[in-house]
Amino acid sequence: MLKVGILNITSYSGMELIRILDNHPEVDVTQVTGRSQAGKMLDNVFPFYNGKLKINENLKEDTDLIFSALPHKASAEIIGQYVNNDIPVIDFSADFRLPLDTYEKIYDVKHPYPSLISKFIYGLPEKNKEKIKKSKFVANPGCFPTCATIPLLPLNDVTNIIIDAKTGISGAGRSQNINHSFSEISDNISAYSIEGHRHEPEIENNINNDVYLTTQLSSITRGIFSSIYFQSQDEIDIDKYKNYFNTMPFANVCSEPPKVKEVRGTNNCNIFIQKLPKKSSINNYRVISVIDNLVKGAAGQAVQNMNIMFDFEETLGLNNMALYP
Repeated sequence: MLKVGILNITSYSGMELIRILDNHPEVDVTQVTGRSQAGKMLDNVFPFYNGKLKINENLKEDTDLIFSALPHKASAEIIGQYVNNDIPVIDFSADFRLPLDTYEKIYDVKHPYPSLISKFIYGLPEKNKEKIKKSKFVANPGCFPTCATIPLLPLNDVTNIIIDAKTGISGAGRSQNINHSFSEISDNISAYSIEGHRHEPEIENNINNDVYLTTQLSSITRGIFSSIYFQSQDEIDIDKYKNYFNTMPFANVCSEPPKVKEVRGTNNCNIFIQKLPKKSSINNYRVISVIDNLVKGAAGQAVQNMNIMFDFEETLGLNNMALYP
């Protein structure tokens, strides 16, 4: 059994991770930390958890793999010591996803371990599966970049990429904020970070192209719904586009526009592509993609990366049907 430790179990992504790993046949979660709940038993904090784990302040190094669900900067400050000691790490934060200058500009922090960035592989299996296989250190992608990048991977020479992405409130985390209260979020949709979302450079880095990203907070608990528009001089072969994903177990091209509820609780990215009516000499297209931001956008993708790293079946522990309706 693979002995696993989780940093920041009390985050939404940490909670989702323990839910998935609890049913994984090759994993034993032996240690967890939680800054706000240290010293308590995990089943007292989360009654839905049936095991007996104590929430600690720190992880011992007696572990085969560490998942870090800490926020940016805090994650690098903690996991740097484990990386230096050659303990495999999958990091949920943005600390090791981007080039140093981009990261420090976008996140407005000084990176505590800049020399370690080059050790990490960007953990999008649909793009970097072979590199992930050979790596001990994986930077788990952001939720918006996952939902936007996967459907754009087969496309070359497209321009004017506009991404309209709506996310559930769980994407904002568990910290208190008046804008995330029930009265503010219920029956509402609101744009945020319109001056430039932190995930925009991550998407651009993935596809080597410029994008214009607008993010909106919607009154659902979990899920991301992205409408992506772009132009192409050449007509796109839709069958070839669909075939690109044939070997990718969690990327599904649908015949009808997907719905968020169809992926809730799953590691799937469901995609729909459509050519729009021609109004000029340029070909215009729309892609709709949906994911569960806590699963494919966080914990599920991390488990997928773990499976690849340790030579397990890629889908092990992740073959859940959607929580529908």
